[in-house]
Amino acid sequence: MDESLVNILSSIIANATPLVIAGIGETITERAGVVNLSLDGSLALSAMAGFVAALVSGSIVVGIIIGMTVGAVIALIIAVANIELRQDQVAVGFVLTLLAADLAQFLGQDYTRIPGPKLLNLPLPILSDIPIIGTIFFNHEPLVYFSYALIFGTWYWLFHTRGGLAHRAIGERPSAAFARGTDVNRLRYLYCVIGGALVGLAGAAYSLAVKPGWATPPVMRGDGWIALAIVIFGGWHPFRVVLGAYLFAGLRALASAIQRSPDIQIPLVLLNGLPWVLMIVTLLLVSSGAIERLLSVLPRPVQRWSRNFLRSDPPSALGTRFDP
Repeated sequence: MDESLVNILSSIIANATPLVIAGIGETITERAGVVNLSLDGSLALSAMAGFVAALVSGSIVVGIIIGMTVGAVIALIIAVANIELRQDQVAVGFVLTLLAADLAQFLGQDYTRIPGPKLLNLPLPILSDIPIIGTIFFNHEPLVYFSYALIFGTWYWLFHTRGGLAHRAIGERPSAAFARGTDVNRLRYLYCVIGGALVGLAGAAYSLAVKPGWATPPVMRGDGWIALAIVIFGGWHPFRVVLGAYLFAGLRALASAIQRSPDIQIPLVLLNGLPWVLMIVTLLLVSSGAIERLLSVLPRPVQRWSRNFLRSDPPSALGTRFDP
């Protein structure tokens, strides 16, 4: 394989990592029945806080912890507002994303374009020496490897453990879960905070790894909405969410390559809108039943697996408040 193509694929994996982490975090939250609409502002504020904390302390670990804490606190506010104060979680999340984004730019104005610490590549022994695959997947900074573990760990937790069954139950049928002895609201608090912390980690990944530093306006502006769209595109399934994140990063790389090519003249607006168009078309195909009819000609085991993988229905109790 051409070396330049290998490098492009490697950069797609690296650049998609924050979207993967944020998408999995939001999947964990929404599987519990809570919508965290603050992702865009949360990413910006956690990126700023993580970078500043790492710069001041001289420790990237401190920066990552601060970024995760910021994301967790924002998500906790949404949970408290919905569960305790009985406010609409969508409205609260929307207000918080605007507030957090403005706070990030205001509090970080003295730290713009200042060189700071960054995560360095850590090639995995043996694996990084595998031709092509090693360069693409195993020659990155540690957060990329963490995202791999997060993908499979979340999938296994949701679909192969008793705790994961309860996790999905509080997002699908909270009344039935409560009747079986599950503390629905306590678990919603827990998964909301965990998902928010992962969103905060994604923000720190931007400012400490993908595009080190802080700038105004932030380089990740709009990526929170992209992560939310990817969760819907992925049907709240970890593997599909990750596929959506990599696909989105790949289309971005393609758009960037086309812009640099003097032989191809395509308006910039069309290039930037290409990933969104692809996601909308995919959702329409799944929801219209076209893919279902296409799968009907396949063997039954393949049909069952495909239907589960292509499931696009949201958790039944998503966005609703549960009163014991």
